[in-house]
Amino acid sequence: MDAWFSDIINIIQQSRNNAIRVVNIELINLYWNVGAYIKQKLAVAEWGDKTVDELALFIQKNNPELKGFNRRGLYRMIQFYEVYAKTQIVSAVRTQLQNNNIQEDTTATSVKQPLGKGPKRTKQIVSPLVTQFQHQDIRSSILAQISWTQHRSIFSRCKIEEEREFYLRMCVKEGYSVRVFYSSSDPLNNSRNPFNCSRFLLNNWGDPFNS
Repeated sequence: MDAWFSDIINIIQQSRNNAIRVVNIELINLYWNVGAYIKQKLAVAEWGDKTVDELALFIQKNNPELKGFNRRGLYRMIQFYEVYAKTQIVSAVRTQLQNNNIQEDTTATSVKQPLGKGPKRTKQIVSPLVTQFQHQDIRSSILAQISWTQHRSIFSRCKIEEEREFYLRMCVKEGYSVRVFYSSSDPLNNSRNPFNCSRFLLNNWGDPFNS
């Protein structure tokens, strides 16, 4: 009987873990897009730092059930986007997204020309890209495979891209917990430089961007 009951417990735990994993993927994708949206607004001077503060207060006042969207949380989301936006980690996802957007924009901006009128310049019926926000889907990237707490630890610990890549892969493939980041069992504690990080990645997992 105990074995049967244990089977039920295993089924429950497996489903629970799957649910947590799905929720985490959506949260990471959400934080990425919030950071990307705010970063875009700041980059084109539509928003300033004061606006970010006002957004945090607006969320707190109107949607107090939404946790993690205070001023500090919002700037962490901006940092999350800034850190990885131009890296190879998400390049494949972004390339696919851009290709899809190009196809959609081509359809949206082209209008049929009247017969007998001759060629006309394509009429643009959408606003310039700089004023639009393109939702990005990073759910299939390695970034969505670890928790926000692990990401925050990587932000505070890592200063170079190779090091961030190392810890991302350690979290995913080796189940690296936040505690290990600051323990003696961390293999990079005594070798924290780009060369050693890259060498460790290649020796253990091959090319980190082609695996």
